Amino acid sequence: MSGSNWMLRVRRAGLFCVAIMLSTVVAGAQSTPANATPKAETFSSSQGSQNASTSSSSAQLNELSMSAAPDALPSAPAPSASAAGQYGNNGSGNGGMWQRAKSRFAFEAGGGFNAPESSSVKWGGNFTIGAGLHFDPHFATLIEYQFIRTGISDQLIAQAGSEGGYAHIWSFTLDPVVDFFPNSTNDFYVTGGGGFYRKVTNFTNPQAGYYCDYYGFCYGVTQNVVVGHFSSNQGGWNIGGGFTHRFGGIYGTGKLRFFAEARYLDVLTPAVTGTNPTTGGAVTSVPADTKLIPVTFGFRW
Repeated sequence: MSGSNWMLRVRRAGLFCVAIMLSTVVAGAQSTPANATPKAETFSSSQGSQNASTSSSSAQLNELSMSAAPDALPSAPAPSASAAGQYGNNGSGNGGMWQRAKSRFAFEAGGGFNAPESSSVKWGGNFTIGAGLHFDPHFATLIEYQFIRTGISDQLIAQAGSEGGYAHIWSFTLDPVVDFFPNSTNDFYVTGGGGFYRKVTNFTNPQAGYYCDYYGFCYGVTQNVVVGHFSSNQGGWNIGGGFTHRFGGIYGTGKLRFFAEARYLDVLTPAVTGTNPTTGGAVTSVPADTKLIPVTFGFRW
């Protein structure tokens, strides 16, 4: 083979390879679309689609949880005003229970005078205290202690052969109280009851004596000394009514009330048929029963 033929063949082979390479490059350029996005943009687009899909799934899950929440876990009911204050204004268990119990207590204290309804007694004075419970605004019950000091009739004193005398009556009674207008400033009520009464009748005579003061000076005085007495234990009853005026308090809801009342009192004392406590003579003219009208002023809670 000549040198010229060999060179000609090498040139043809080189041109053929170049042609193949050029055709491959052109074909690759034509296969790429004109509107193709860069790789980074393609990744961003796919990530945005994934986020949109995730947001849509989250919204669907929220809707499902909202629809299923009432059945799965019901919300706690809001505390009512009555439940919060059932033990007191502050809702506290211990303090509220004490406040509620304290509001049911009832108290009274007062004093006054007695008008006689029996011939064996005269005018006198009284002192009364009581405690109990309010069962509702209209009704309460009190246990009352009352002390009465009253004069005795001149006839009884003469029969005893003494120059003076007096009687003490003390009692423990159970007395319901019914208020007509408990929420008003001014109210009316009725009351009455009964229980145990003890009466002691004392006869006195004046006697001379001495009184010495703090500085050691002594004076001659005349004082009444008990020279005889008789007593009795029995039942009794009372009935009456009264008027109250309620004090407003800071918020106009005070429970303290001023009261004025009158009752008819019958102490079931037996007739006196014994002997004269001072001379031993007969005493037969004292009738049974001691009847009084105590008029009392004071305060109630």
